[in-house]
Amino acid sequence: MSIRIQNLTKIYGSQKAVDDISFDVNPGEIVGFLGPNGAGKSTTMKITTCYLSATSGKVEVNGFEVAQHSMQVRRSIGYLPEHNPLYIDMYIKEFLRFVGALYDLKGRELTLRVNEMIEMCGLEIEQHKKIGQLSKGYRQRVGLAQALIHNPPVLILDEATTGLDPNQIIEIRNLIKTVGQQKTVLFSSHIMQEVEAICNRVVIINRGRVVANRILEDLQNEGKPLEEVFRELTTQ
Repeated sequence: MSIRIQNLTKIYGSQKAVDDISFDVNPGEIVGFLGPNGAGKSTTMKITTCYLSATSGKVEVNGFEVAQHSMQVRRSIGYLPEHNPLYIDMYIKEFLRFVGALYDLKGRELTLRVNEMIEMCGLEIEQHKKIGQLSKGYRQRVGLAQALIHNPPVLILDEATTGLDPNQIIEIRNLIKTVGQQKTVLFSSHIMQEVEAICNRVVIINRGRVVANRILEDLQNEGKPLEEVFRELTTQ
């Protein structure tokens, strides 16, 4: 199992941000993780990527338990958070070399990997610029490149297309689909059409609890638009 979340709970003071949730993400799946603002999506993703500790429950990534084997988990994951943290005074190649070095890439291997990421993420025409000179769409591409630089088996993307224009959304969507052919992807979004275009399965969370875990093809065969299902389950 690429990601296994069992009875996960996170409490802030008197608030249960995540309330005893469980679900798996299988190798090779692209799973959409949906929910309204404040539902617990980002908290779940931050626990899975070792940025937050859980109050209770268990999370495993690539066979490693998050609380006990955090370094192995971090090496197994490529993470693009909602607010893409980039060093805007660095050049694209400089930044990717910096991130690659954090994962012990060096020499020819590092150079080849940086060049591969620039090509894969469509950064060729901008590769000699500083990150601060890039549009939002190209900054997201750099964020994806840094998430992929160490070739992780699991990719976690939190609102990867937020703030992009329609053309940029299509470009990032296609890139995620390409990457998802070889990796496991957990992908959060508020855009239902995007999830339907990219994902195999959807997990819907509301008020900290999982309210649906469905194969998208099954919903389509039942004639139920994802947007309608989402609205029904998150307005109760």
